Amino acid sequence: MTVSELGEHALLARIMARLPRPGAHILVGPGDDAAVIEPRRHHRLVVTTDALVEDVHFSRAWCRPADIGHKALAVNLSDLAAMGAIPRWALLSLALPGALPVEDVEQLTEGLAALAQVHGVSVAGGNITRSPAGLVVDVTAGGEVASRRWLTRDGGHPGDELWVSGTVGSARAGLEMLAAGDATDAGCVARHLRPDARVRLGVAVAKVRAARAAMDLSDGLADAVRQVAAASGCGAVVSAEAVPVDPGARRWWERRGADPVECAVAGGEDYELLLAVPPRWGGRLRNVRRHVAAPPLTRIGVLTRDGGLWLERNGRRRAWPEGFEHFRE
Repeated sequence: MTVSELGEHALLARIMARLPRPGAHILVGPGDDAAVIEPRRHHRLVVTTDALVEDVHFSRAWCRPADIGHKALAVNLSDLAAMGAIPRWALLSLALPGALPVEDVEQLTEGLAALAQVHGVSVAGGNITRSPAGLVVDVTAGGEVASRRWLTRDGGHPGDELWVSGTVGSARAGLEMLAAGDATDAGCVARHLRPDARVRLGVAVAKVRAARAAMDLSDGLADAVRQVAAASGCGAVVSAEAVPVDPGARRWWERRGADPVECAVAGGEDYELLLAVPPRWGGRLRNVRRHVAAPPLTRIGVLTRDGGLWLERNGRRRAWPEGFEHFRE
């Protein structure tokens, strides 16, 4: 059965049946014209939105519908993590080709719902509409953070150390593997298909004020360093030897004669966190590590007074890579 054959209202009923039950802070949930949400006292609402567009952010040639649903929520959770916010609710809007099988929509919803349950997120509502071309999944997510505890990109100072969580490069390598029909590393493929948002880490960092600035690596490490440095009015120097390139990605690029560090830094969709931490706040960062042991944190560089952005290798500096940007040829 296709979406066109089933119809809008019956499809909505099937979608809502697969979503987690709204939490107590959702006073009015799916089914009305808008949601009514009650934030907690002394907390601030944090809201973000991201759309996944077919053949831009995912390909149905190798992404299962459940993977698409998972990823659509995960990329929004990653934005909340970068702000130090606890995820609470989400809105789901779908633009669907009429010939799309209903089963695909159900599986997409179930993939999103499974991740929502892991993080205690209520789906408060949304919308469906017809798409004349590909599938579009648009999620708006909201969370809360204590007063004066949120993280931003513009708080860095010269001398702050740059730390990154986990490893980088695996999502880009996984995409290249899928496109080449050579999924040689299951870990890299999984990082592309089902990214993990570093929610616990971001919340812990914000809670103890362990960083001055933060950003998620949605468009890669190169873009994040550039954005944080520019917003903070600083330059940056990153050590190529310190960049934690995923081992599977490193092997993939080395076999192809490519520079693993260059590829990993310029790649996107890692969804790790970049933190700017004053050296004297090391105790706060260690406190975070006691409560959130994984993923590891790696010191990769420092913010500087001048506006230059540099990748340093064996004591020599070269211009910092551009990184991913939509609409750049």
